[in-house]
Amino acid sequence: TKGVHKNMKMNAIRFYGPNNLKYEQVDIKEPNDDEILVKVKAALTCGTDIKTFRRGHPVLIKEIPSGFGHEFSGIVEKTGKNITHLKPGDRVVCANSAPCYDCYYCRIGKYNLCENLEFLNGAYAEYVLVPAQIAKYNTYKIPDTLSFAEAALTEPFANVVHGFERTGINKGDTVGIVGIGPIGLMFIKLAKAKGARVIAAGRNPLKLKMAKEFAGADEVINLRENPNPQELVKNFSKEGKGLDFVIEAVGLPEIWEQVFSLVRKGGTVHLFGGCKSGSTVTVDTRRIHYDEISVISVFHHTPEYFKKSLDLISSGEIDLKPLITAKMPLCDAQKALEMQEAGKALKVLIEP
Repeated sequence: TKGVHKNMKMNAIRFYGPNNLKYEQVDIKEPNDDEILVKVKAALTCGTDIKTFRRGHPVLIKEIPSGFGHEFSGIVEKTGKNITHLKPGDRVVCANSAPCYDCYYCRIGKYNLCENLEFLNGAYAEYVLVPAQIAKYNTYKIPDTLSFAEAALTEPFANVVHGFERTGINKGDTVGIVGIGPIGLMFIKLAKAKGARVIAAGRNPLKLKMAKEFAGADEVINLRENPNPQELVKNFSKEGKGLDFVIEAVGLPEIWEQVFSLVRKGGTVHLFGGCKSGSTVTVDTRRIHYDEISVISVFHHTPEYFKKSLDLISSGEIDLKPLITAKMPLCDAQKALEMQEAGKALKVLIEP
C-alpha cells in the first residue's frame, strides 16, 4: 500500500500509569499474516477510558506503556496474507474484543465471558494494529453513507443492545434509567424505539436536557433537586406500584443499593454500571425474596450484538450522532477525557 512502509513512525497517545498519558511518536507495527492495520479516522472518548486513565485497568492494560482508546473506525491500510474478507481501502469498524470460540464459556455460548477474550487498545493513534481474532470475527465493512464518527459509536451501543435484549423489556413496559451519560441515553433511545415508557434520572444539566430532547424520555428527574425520587417514580408508574424495570447505568455501589426501591413486586433490577473491583453493596433480602425481584447484570458485548448495533446505526433506525458533542485533535486526547469526565461533553470525537 502506498502510505505506510516499514520503519515509519506515527503519533499516538500512550498510557504510562494512572493520570499519566503521553503524546509521542511510536513505530507503526506491521500486521502479521492474520492481522490488519487500520488508519484511524475517528476515535471516541468513553467512560471506561476515563476510569482507566484515572486508575489503570486489570484487563485492558496488559503492559506499560500501552496504547489507549478503543472506540474507533477507519480505513484498512494493510492486511496480513491470510486475510481474504478485507482489503486495503475498505472502510471498517472494529470491535474492541473477540472471543476465542474454544474455551468452556464459548462452548456454552457465553462469548462475552470468554476466558481468552482478546482486547484491543490503541485507537488514540494514527494507525491501530487489529489482532487476529478481532480482524477475523469482529471487524465489519461500513456503508459509504455512514460517517466514521457514527460508525465509531457501534462499540458502546453494542453493550447497550446486549444489555437491553437480556433485560427483556417489551412494548408498554415502564422503565427507569438511572444515570444518563452516553450509555444511559442510549438505553433510553432504544427503550423508546421499542415502545416502552421511560423515566430517566440524573444530575448533569446537559444530560438531563439530552434525556428529554435527544432520547425522548417521558419523564426526567433531576436528582440534585430530588435526591430521594422513590415517590416521584411511583407516581409515574402504573397504578403507583413502581417500575417494571430499572437499569442502573452509573456504576456506584450506593446507586446500586438505591435502585431496588424503585421497582414493583416482580420487577427487574438491571445492574449495568460496573463498580470498582472489591466494592460491596447491602440490599434488603426481603425485597428480593418476598417481592420476587429479579436481579441481572450484563457485561460487555459479543460479535452478534456488535453486528446488531452496527445494523441499527447504519440503517438509520437509531440515530446516535447527537451524542458526539465536541471534537479535538489527537494531541488533546487527555483534555477530551477530562472534558467528558467534568460533564462538559457527552462524547468527544478525536480525529488523528
